[in-house]
Amino acid sequence: MDQPIPQIDLHSPDPNVRAEIEDAIRRVLGRGQFVLGEEVDGFETEFADYLGVAHVVALASGTDALSLALRASGVGPGDEVITVSHTAVATVAAIVQSGAKPILADIDSETFTIDPDSVERAITSRTKAILPVHLYGQAADMASLNALARSQGLLVIEDCAQAHGASWRSAPGAPWEKVGTLGDVAAFSFYPTKNLGALGDAGGIATNNDLVAQRVRELRQYGWRERYISETQGVNSRMDELQAAILRVKLRHLEILNAERNRIAHVYDQHFLGTSVTVPARAGDRTHVFHQYVVRLVDRDRVRRGLDLAGIGSAIHYPLPIHCQPAYRSLGLGLPLEATERISWEILSLPMFPHLSSESAGRVAREILHVLAT
Repeated sequence: MDQPIPQIDLHSPDPNVRAEIEDAIRRVLGRGQFVLGEEVDGFETEFADYLGVAHVVALASGTDALSLALRASGVGPGDEVITVSHTAVATVAAIVQSGAKPILADIDSETFTIDPDSVERAITSRTKAILPVHLYGQAADMASLNALARSQGLLVIEDCAQAHGASWRSAPGAPWEKVGTLGDVAAFSFYPTKNLGALGDAGGIATNNDLVAQRVRELRQYGWRERYISETQGVNSRMDELQAAILRVKLRHLEILNAERNRIAHVYDQHFLGTSVTVPARAGDRTHVFHQYVVRLVDRDRVRRGLDLAGIGSAIHYPLPIHCQPAYRSLGLGLPLEATERISWEILSLPMFPHLSSESAGRVAREILHVLAT
């Protein structure tokens, strides 16, 4: 029988966790300061300590985090940034917002993260940065990407929106390092569905670069160093106190909840062993925190219809690569994106959240196998 799992939301049956969240809300309401106050300062410090990084700067969204990370790193008009087409649109939208041009590389067909060989082929004299996406909860191939970036004098800007708490190590026996510390600067989303999620939009950057952190702090509030005096053209991207207070509570439980995601992934793995269902790959130099559990199925659409008929939800992350979407077709295809286009027809995201019971995960898997057998 499953052990009770602590739920970290306002409807949690765990009285201790619910009390933590309610206390955090009362703290914010009692102080009467709702933007960039003690809770934001506390979250920035605590998340920086968790990651093992010098600076975290809290922002209003993950998209803002990517855009401001690029701008603070000196990326802008005339520059090219290499990333993937198989990602949330926010990744490419943020590059466009910075004024730079997105260049889309292919992905590794097993991990679904950016393919370093494809990146190397995409580099031109205008390339300024590589932007790997740690997709579905697993880091990209940072050993290869960092080596390539060093050899070409490029920045590495991590998109960590789906990988809170995931780790990577440079070699067997080397210490594990958290994503968000593996490049020059990293962007996080704290959207409510993320492994570490607020109760609304929120984001942040992480970096060991003092100057980049200072620039992001200025950019997030109109370019101010001194109040009402804009030193540069900034934006309004401030995290509010309520979101920071909730994130401080949830951060204390992140490791437990990531472990529960791995429990659910193991249940799925066992049911699909020896079947035609291709389960998520795990690279040996990376841990996986399973923001999504994404399988590959040759007959994906028929399986999804079967799950719908059984009352089981599923999703496709992502059904249409960015270079095929109307708003971004003008990017063109500088490189063949064969793996990207192929897997978009085969992937299916199964139910994955920390409070899912092993019995429920088993039912999902059995229903998939039933559909495939009929």
